[in-house]
Amino acid sequence: MEIRLLGYVVAIAEEGSVSAAARRMHLTQPTLSRQLRDLERELGTRLFEREGRGLVPTEAGRALLRRARVILAEADAALEDVRLAARGLSGRLTVAFGPSGINGPLGGALGRLRRELPGVDLRLEESFSDADMSDGVLSGRYDLSVHRLPGRDARLAAQVWWREPMTLFVPENHALAAGTGPLALSALGRIPLVLWPREASARSHDEIIALCDRAGVVPVIAAEGRTVPTLLALVAAGFGGAVLPDAMRSLRRVGVAARPLAGTSTAQHLVWRADDPNPLVGRARAALAELGRGGVPGRPPAG
Repeated sequence: MEIRLLGYVVAIAEEGSVSAAARRMHLTQPTLSRQLRDLERELGTRLFEREGRGLVPTEAGRALLRRARVILAEADAALEDVRLAARGLSGRLTVAFGPSGINGPLGGALGRLRRELPGVDLRLEESFSDADMSDGVLSGRYDLSVHRLPGRDARLAAQVWWREPMTLFVPENHALAAGTGPLALSALGRIPLVLWPREASARSHDEIIALCDRAGVVPVIAAEGRTVPTLLALVAAGFGGAVLPDAMRSLRRVGVAARPLAGTSTAQHLVWRADDPNPLVGRARAALAELGRGGVPGRPPAG
């Protein structure tokens, strides 16, 4: 049985006559009468009987109407789901992020994205590895990621979402903690460093070593940590200083002071699969990119 025939039955029942239902369905009366007769012949029973000057459903007709209304509502819902999905307004979206992102403006941006796309099942996953996030995007585990150092792979697309300085976090009683202005890179030679193990995050490790090279400093490595909280705990315990994105000052670790490093900059990147055809990914990416151009209060714009 075709769904359109169910629509005809509902229209006749609601209008009380074939002629009125035909006008509603933009059909001629003979065409609708023939469709009703054919359906009754197929079902082997009458669906309507005359009462006064109108038509009312028979018991069989009422049984069909109950089902027909449910089926038609589900069909309408299915069509709406398709339209929303085609416009990127429904479906599931998984976004990965690192600590330096979520402790910056990303939390507010994701909250706004959730409000602007209420029909989307937004899944959020934190990762402590830029490499894992890039791999997750490539494998399809993540639709989008926001992280500092995207993988070098032609299948990945990336754009700068937000820039910030690199900051030296030092014990609060260290001489470098005095003052609030930026420190020269040479300050990296005035304190032992705690940093990421290279095997855990090669690019983050190398980024800090490169800053030391730029300053003409031979770094003294005092300790290593695999998470931001661990690095900051080591700083607070007096092991040395940690070079991290400036957003990490929002963690307000007791016993730690933060001083930006002059002339440094790091970026959060919006990362996705270059060939991803999902319109939801495109819409979410465009929305996040718009927020990154100045829609998020309280932080410098990307550029």
